[in-house]
Amino acid sequence: EVQLQASGGGLVQAGGSLILSCAASGFTFDDYAIGWFRQAPGKEREGVSCISSSDGSTYYADSVKGRFTISSDNAKNTVYLQMNSLKPEDTAVYYCTADPRGVVSGTLCAVYWYWGQGTLVTVSS
Repeated sequence: EVQLQASGGGLVQAGGSLILSCAASGFTFDDYAIGWFRQAPGKEREGVSCISSSDGSTYYADSVKGRFTISSDNAKNTVYLQMNSLKPEDTAVYYCTADPRGVVSGTLCAVYWYWGQGTLVTVSS
């Protein structure tokens, strides 16, 4: 059974930092692409950042480029999202995803097959 456990959300002031973790189990981590999506109240779901565990390709939404960094520890089956210079508009529920056929490039994050539970990030102004 594929399981994705997201953690690390919380309340932070604008300008602060958080690290989200996605611990994966139930599949061969190296064969999957992993993604982070977010959804704010009243807004559409947005792909934030994705990484290919096989070749390390990454994707960042324009809204987070230069502030967020995604990384993968294949030995721990865990993907991290380092979020710096947080803004109130980053407030959302963040979801971790995994996809055995996921496509990740500089302009595309197609990682939709499995979804974990969300972790809430709240950035106060």
